[in-house]
Amino acid sequence: MKLSQELETRGFIHQISGENLAQIVDGEKRTIYHGIDPTADSAHAGNMAVWVLLKHLVNDGHKIIFLVGGGTGMIGDPKPDAERELKTIEQVEENVSKIRAQAEVFFGAEAVEFTNNHEWLAKLTLIEFLRDIGKHYTVNELIKKDAIASRLSSDTGLSYTEFAYPLLQGYDFLELFKSKGCTVQVGGSDQWGNIISGVELIRRKEQAEAFALTVPLIVDKATGKKFGKSEGNAVWLDKEKTSPYEFYQFWLNVSDESVVDYLKLFTFRALDEIEEVEREWSGDPGARLAQKKLAFSVTELVHGEEQAEAAQNVSELLFGGGDIAALNETELVMIKENAPTSAVESGQTVVDVLVNSELAQSKREARTFIESGAISLDGQKIDNVEATVNTTEFSNGVGLLRRGKKQLSILLSK
Repeated sequence: MKLSQELETRGFIHQISGENLAQIVDGEKRTIYHGIDPTADSAHAGNMAVWVLLKHLVNDGHKIIFLVGGGTGMIGDPKPDAERELKTIEQVEENVSKIRAQAEVFFGAEAVEFTNNHEWLAKLTLIEFLRDIGKHYTVNELIKKDAIASRLSSDTGLSYTEFAYPLLQGYDFLELFKSKGCTVQVGGSDQWGNIISGVELIRRKEQAEAFALTVPLIVDKATGKKFGKSEGNAVWLDKEKTSPYEFYQFWLNVSDESVVDYLKLFTFRALDEIEEVEREWSGDPGARLAQKKLAFSVTELVHGEEQAEAAQNVSELLFGGGDIAALNETELVMIKENAPTSAVESGQTVVDVLVNSELAQSKREARTFIESGAISLDGQKIDNVEATVNTTEFSNGVGLLRRGKKQLSILLSK
């Protein structure tokens, strides 16, 4: 299967310029760039479809330039509803540094070239910019762009700073075309107008052809919500902002309506393998096989195999049963960080521990739970209301107290 066919089958393609996708990706190996403005200090799940697409392109032999917007990040592209808060130079530099380090891990330090548009934008003079770049744009064209048009018709209006943003992004494309031979820009669908501004600028100034390619907005079909950080539900690639366990849980809990689409977009599993997973999963959706495959694959891609296996094993223990003694050191750290814990001493009654860990609201309720067979400690059912805890029997000083299948507490030996 040609790359263009695979990308279209996986659902990566929303808009392209030029005749067809094959013209862009199936022929000569191109230099392709993607830009991200450092308005935050980490990429998030909403960025991942573009990043995974770029990895497909790298794997096919195309050269990728990862443009970090140290210059444009000080302005920010127009939002549809409000002006972005301008970042200080120090904030931008810190965000640039963190995103670059993150991208190097994701792509491999040798897989892509990194550049910062502050290098050339900071050297531009206003007169030079207006004469050499501004004259190639008309106000008529700019006000037709979605973000600009929506702001012009709103009460908030639009600052000239934001109005000029498409010109700056177009200049980036021109600069990379001239200095790096870059002929393709890839971005999210919300960037189409800005990307096309560069395509048109190259055509007008250089009488040459360049291409635009965008990825669709990724939306959960069950909720209609997107992954982007502006929705308040950001899942970050930075493990300090979203832990590997939380990251795994996000993908594990995606809706049935979207899970197959996400397997195609966010993993490198072969399409025929995904079809097989879909067949097996559709026979028993409750087992959530597709979600488990998705969660492991994406967590492995972002955080590595060890963290993916740890998140998988901890998740299965917490929600599906299992032996806490089987957890390794990494998994023990993860379970302590992500499950409710309670410190206990040998000799404490299970009744007291249930109350202290808030698995029961009172001693009377705790005894009722025990008598009804709802309580277990490290997989062993507790049926005696006088039972006590012996911490010397804990594995690595950790025990697992359950009430039913879903309520639990990790017991830590004092």
